[in-house]
Amino acid sequence: MSSLASSHDAALICGSLAYDNIMVFPDRFRNHILPEQIHILNVSFLVPEMRREFGGCAGNIAYNLHLLGGSPRIVATVGDDFAPYRARLEGFGIPLDRVRHVENTLTAQAFITTDLDGNQITAFHPGAMNFSHQNRVEPGEARLGIVSPDGREGMLQHARDFVAAKIPFIFDPGQGLPMFSGEEVLAFFDMADYACFNDYEARLASERAGLSIERLSERVEALIITHGGEGSGIWTGGERINIPCARAEAVLDPTGCGDAYRAGLLYGLLAGFDWRKTGQLASLMGAIKIAQYGSQNHAPTPDAINAQYRREFGENLW
Repeated sequence: MSSLASSHDAALICGSLAYDNIMVFPDRFRNHILPEQIHILNVSFLVPEMRREFGGCAGNIAYNLHLLGGSPRIVATVGDDFAPYRARLEGFGIPLDRVRHVENTLTAQAFITTDLDGNQITAFHPGAMNFSHQNRVEPGEARLGIVSPDGREGMLQHARDFVAAKIPFIFDPGQGLPMFSGEEVLAFFDMADYACFNDYEARLASERAGLSIERLSERVEALIITHGGEGSGIWTGGERINIPCARAEAVLDPTGCGDAYRAGLLYGLLAGFDWRKTGQLASLMGAIKIAQYGSQNHAPTPDAINAQYRREFGENLW
């Protein structure tokens, strides 16, 4: 195996660290929310099943890159309740020197209630994420970076910092994309070296920027668009490389699959893989994640990842 675990090959991962509080309501929301009474909504759900997961885009990407033997460095802001998450990441040997504690705040967290039909009611508290712009990227910190969902001002600041530091980076706005105007989306494309979206986000970016997917792809070295179970496409050098969806051992929970995919992209870029191999690794990481509940509960060794890659694509990763 070719290890990337060195400071020279570090990936600087800008984004959120968060707790995901997941609750299961053993009934259906529609039995308790009456359409004719929606204007005076006042409901309470008993949720006997609840679990707290470690999450946030930066945390998820870093975890998956660590599984591959990469060297992630997280740039994030956290609150007074971060201690359990800190202990977890330190246990993996992931550097936290660029994780900034903002006093008198809480770490970002989501509260997700799911009913028997799979419907969800989610509340998200950004907490310390609102101060992400205070955490700056400096020259010489890494060979590659990513701007993933975070506080709005933080995402803008980190993109400008990467350009000033001459560190190539992936623009990965995710669910944060609606925060930005068409002009700002174009500015991100002009600053970034690569961009990554799911198919819905790509359509939204295209509409906001007023440019086709093809035209947007011309503004970066590569534009990667994922299509869930239909695989993904990488637009680069005027062509589209189709990446098949890797087979999953089980399809249990899509939460965090996009972040696992992006970790594969970062590893492939740092390792010097071509785009097809990079995309295949990214696809495999998403398939490995979807077979487990939670964003960070899968734990294959690098050898196991290589073996699964060989079964799927007929060649070794390393």
